Amino acid sequence: MNVQTTGADGTVTSHRRAEILDAAAAAFAARGIAGTSMREIGDAVGLNAGALYHYFRSKSAIVTELVTGYLSDLLDDYRAAGAEDLEPRARMKAIVDVSLATGAARSDATKVYQSEFGQLRNLEGFADARLLADSIQKIWLDAIEAGKDAGILRKDIPTRVFHRFLRDSVWFTVYWPKPDDDYTLAELSEDCMSLFFDGMATRAGR
Repeated sequence: MNVQTTGADGTVTSHRRAEILDAAAAAFAARGIAGTSMREIGDAVGLNAGALYHYFRSKSAIVTELVTGYLSDLLDDYRAAGAEDLEPRARMKAIVDVSLATGAARSDATKVYQSEFGQLRNLEGFADARLLADSIQKIWLDAIEAGKDAGILRKDIPTRVFHRFLRDSVWFTVYWPKPDDDYTLAELSEDCMSLFFDGMATRAGR
């Protein structure tokens, strides 16, 4: 979700803005939003501070567009997966698959969202991001409720508790990959579903 603007020469600057957002995401993921300056973002894309302000009026504007765009794309991907038309377990797996794919494809933005959004969501300018985050949460909660209604998930565990455990387990796998790791997303998804839906204990262990 990149807002397109037109430069003085009449060319569309959305591609350059996307480069800046990617560079900012990498810097924020590594050093945090507070620990990253506009100069560092500009240096990463070969722009001085004055030129960078031509594309974004402030660091806050970069953060807002980065987070809001990330959430908008994620919500679109959840909806495109058609999870609501699937039986409960497949529905939950579709959500997990989209989440893992997003984390792999956009690891920096995912890290920024997961680590920073709790402090950002109530700030001025994040109303759209809050609505998007709430819509995403509802997709997860509705899928869990569907699992309970179908009898494949326990009803004694609060839906929001199960959601937090599963959500955090899925999203924090973004920190796992190593250069020599051959553990695939498909394997990770299957293992995640097995752990959360079937459990780790053997029948004897239970």
